Amino acid sequence: VVTAGIAWLWQGNPYLGLVIGLGMLVNLIFAGLSGSSIPILMKAIGLDPAQSSSIILTTVTDVMGFLAFLGFAVMMQNYLL
Repeated sequence: VVTAGIAWLWQGNPYLGLVIGLGMLVNLIFAGLSGSSIPILMKAIGLDPAQSSSIILTTVTDVMGFLAFLGFAVMMQNYLL
């Protein structure tokens, strides 16, 4: 919320703040879901979660954050320009 508000004040466009805020919110949700489910799934298939769950979690979080941010930017591009 703070980052979205700062982006709004910085550029004077509330939609930029909305895109940043929603992108961060979606990224946090996916990080929480992935952070709890990836180690459980890895243990279920017989792999040691301590060895590679952080790599998978970082990849999933980065990709979903990137897609969420760009997805919201594309949806609101008429208001951002």
